[in-house]
Amino acid sequence: MELIELTTVEEMLTTYEVLTELYPSLEIEAYRNELIFMVQHNYSQVVVKEKEVILGVSGVWIGNKLWCGKYLEIDNIVVASKTRSKGVGKLMVDFLEEKARALGCSMMALDSYTSNFKAHKFFYNQGFAPKGFHFIHLLNEEKIR
Repeated sequence: MELIELTTVEEMLTTYEVLTELYPSLEIEAYRNELIFMVQHNYSQVVVKEKEVILGVSGVWIGNKLWCGKYLEIDNIVVASKTRSKGVGKLMVDFLEEKARALGCSMMALDSYTSNFKAHKFFYNQGFAPKGFHFIHLLNEEKIR
């Protein structure tokens, strides 16, 4: 397995098939449009590949907030269903932790749906713990994947 960082929209479009396991309603043009916007705002991805097959993908943001300073936000860790429990997710988290430390980040953060208990167990095992609540106020439910 090899881990690769993706920084361009064209590179990231190769992750579409794996992402649709989490977001089956995501259409390729919508994905392209989202990426065009996000890349301008410090978004990148890391992927784990084996023989040119993408096994997992994670979106990454580097940001700053008043309460914590510079931080790395994990945006979706998606591991292809046929390769789960083989260390792909851990490989990405370990890499992202090294990246965060190298960039001088104070912490790593992520969101996980409250009903995704398997993900919660994984994140606890990787050293994550809840710090607060992520409140949302839906303005257009039809746009939520």
